[in-house]
Amino acid sequence: MSATRQRTLGGGVQHVLDYLRRMQAENSSFFYAIQGDNDYTGGSIFWANATSRMNYTYFGDAVIFDTTYRKNHFRVPFASFTGLNHHGQPVLFGCALIFNESESTFAWLFRTWLRAMSDRRPVSITTDPDSLMQIAVAQILPETRLCFNKWSIFRETQEKLAHVYQQHPTFEAEFKKCINETETIEEFESSWVMLLERYTVMDNEWLQSMYNARQLWVPVYVRDTFFGELSITDESGDLNSFFEGFVNASTTMQTLIKHYEKAVISWHEKELKADYDTANTAPVLKTPSPMEKQAANLYTRRIFMKFQEELVETLANPATKIDSSGTVTTYRVAKFGEDHKAHTVDFNSCEMKANCSCQMFENSGIICRHILAVFRAKNVLTLPSHYVLKRWTRNARSGAVLEERASELPNNSQESITVRYNSLRQEVIKYVEEGAKSIHIYNVAMDALQEALKKVVATKNQRPTATEDVALSNGGNEELHAAGDTQTVASQSADEKEKKIRELTAELESTNQRCEAYRANLLAVLRDMEEQKLKLSVKVQNARLSLKE
Repeated sequence: MSATRQRTLGGGVQHVLDYLRRMQAENSSFFYAIQGDNDYTGGSIFWANATSRMNYTYFGDAVIFDTTYRKNHFRVPFASFTGLNHHGQPVLFGCALIFNESESTFAWLFRTWLRAMSDRRPVSITTDPDSLMQIAVAQILPETRLCFNKWSIFRETQEKLAHVYQQHPTFEAEFKKCINETETIEEFESSWVMLLERYTVMDNEWLQSMYNARQLWVPVYVRDTFFGELSITDESGDLNSFFEGFVNASTTMQTLIKHYEKAVISWHEKELKADYDTANTAPVLKTPSPMEKQAANLYTRRIFMKFQEELVETLANPATKIDSSGTVTTYRVAKFGEDHKAHTVDFNSCEMKANCSCQMFENSGIICRHILAVFRAKNVLTLPSHYVLKRWTRNARSGAVLEERASELPNNSQESITVRYNSLRQEVIKYVEEGAKSIHIYNVAMDALQEALKKVVATKNQRPTATEDVALSNGGNEELHAAGDTQTVASQSADEKEKKIRELTAELESTNQRCEAYRANLLAVLRDMEEQKLKLSVKVQNARLSLKE
């Protein structure tokens, strides 16, 4: 990084560092690290709050390392680690400021991020095409499958072959078709050669380099690994949209944290809304299949819609038996009139497992229409459990992972409050659904709820409040700095006082943003309670009417 840019960013970086130190003082699960003996101008800064670290325990199988700032010429070198939650929404795993792009910097960053994520390595990681990142991933994450973002390659191809795009308007469509629509490696290889010959670009160095790296980005080479891809037709061009609309080319270092927190709060609210919609509205079923009803109850709404699309397509994709050997039967599945696009499915009737040549389940975690067509032919009425990835279900955030990580999150953390809130909310919704099934169960549920409330109130009265806990927990740290603070207060300069005012103002703004997030949480709870109260009233009334009859 140039000396001019270092001076330009210097004050803003200090603002970021002050924020990170303050957040870690408030919550020991807030992680941050600085490369190179705290000299941020020579390296990088990484941070991840408790929520990001918790998110990773549920959805850290497929990771996206987004360096949009490089190609879009951002004023701040801001990068992020993200993934997809159970609704297919962007979810954050950590952020970084990269001041010196080098092999050692990326290696340090991946190593530090991995340490923050408790050394749990992802199945896959997607990055922009870059040799330095490729080397760092191979060094730090040797067992993780690396994939280059193909939409970045499409965009760069358009820039480097501008003359070809201008002379041949059909080149772009055929190029993307060669990449996205070829079903086998042989078909891709053949299409690639014909494409280059048709447009006489056989000697183009860029295309040759991308062909040499084809195993890192062309779908037919990487679809055997989980990347959580829900669609190959999303042409946004960006690796991930978590910070889209929040951090852009005009964002300065001084305003970065403000925009970062707005993005975090916004996506948290969107997840809450998606949770609410999934739990409180029923999707329209399109078939009489028990499997569709089962999936509707298991998956979140968006994932169910994707599954439903595959299930409906089985009506136009019949399965034809072509071979059998022991317990394994091979089927050919093709859409009517498209025999040239047939897929092969091997079905093991003993293990209730099937492997399809399209490898959609391996790549996205959602079962394909071809396997579903075989299930239909074999009269398999419900989804085998091994075809339901928990990360796509409405209960993705519940269970063993949450319990395992709960002890690592301190009771006084703001992020921990959100985690506890979400966990309790999910359990309450299930409790209400079970408690409303009959008048007898309703009475038992109400008695148990009232008894539980008494215990909660009694426990609350026996121990300090959450606010007092925070003060007691942080008291030791504050005490370490108390003597020094006393000695320097009298001699504070005007600049120091101004700096203190800026810090307190930033802290106030951060607190206000948290208040907004908690207000949204409370509103969501109230909506849930009103909805459940209405459902409960209707069920009780129906039960009374049935008793009178």
